[in-house]
Amino acid sequence: MILENPLKKTLKAGGVVLGTMIAHLRQPAVAVLMKNAGWDYVFLDAEHGTFTPPELADFCIAARGVNLPTIVRVPSSSEAQRMYQTLDLGATGLLCPQTETKERVEFIIHSTKYFPMGQRGMSLRNVHTSWGKYKGSELTPKLNQETMIVLQIESKKGVENLDPMLDVPGVDAVFIGPNDMSQTLGIPGDINHPEVAKHVDKVLEICQKKNIPCGVHTYDIETAKKWIGRGCRFMCLGGDTAWLQDSCQKAYTEVKEALPRQ
Repeated sequence: MILENPLKKTLKAGGVVLGTMIAHLRQPAVAVLMKNAGWDYVFLDAEHGTFTPPELADFCIAARGVNLPTIVRVPSSSEAQRMYQTLDLGATGLLCPQTETKERVEFIIHSTKYFPMGQRGMSLRNVHTSWGKYKGSELTPKLNQETMIVLQIESKKGVENLDPMLDVPGVDAVFIGPNDMSQTLGIPGDINHPEVAKHVDKVLEICQKKNIPCGVHTYDIETAKKWIGRGCRFMCLGGDTAWLQDSCQKAYTEVKEALPRQ
């Protein structure tokens, strides 16, 4: 079964999609939980999280069963086999970190799209096709259409080269990484610094000019609303361990404060 990508459909229509990050809660049941929570998609973090290929496959199979799109942040966008294997394991798309040059974008597309867009390694009966039997000439154009490629722009160099990077056919969205960007600007962790804001504004300006959806990851609801108000349409809010720890800590603190003083 080749699933339609609802994210691409919504974004092409000018809508907003809202997801969350899963980094350590790798059980397939979490996919069902996230779908029922209402998220439009989830990021699966294989760069900073603990997903292994078998765990990605299990999670993606469960997510496909409830029509929850999964965008996997791969550890590196310089390894062709790792990228197309992740798609073979059922990911709806990829988030490609540390993207900085047009040449790298061309490599990403070449590695993740089938002919004529690229030369993705062919494994047509796999998780991403539900092991169905299809003619390659009919299947590959559909997979090229539905697979989603997102560039993570998180450096001064990436911002400087973004305009020509977005001219490469096959790029579906851009995701801003303010923390890494602050480090490349010599102010690590200071994501509210005016210099970071200037570079983020530049990314938004270029994406809007090119009509490419853009987004950012935030852990604060009001900040998320602010970014959406500024035109961000591919948003990520919070993450698995943050939701768990923050809600547990809040409940514990509130109940503890209600206890009689000893």
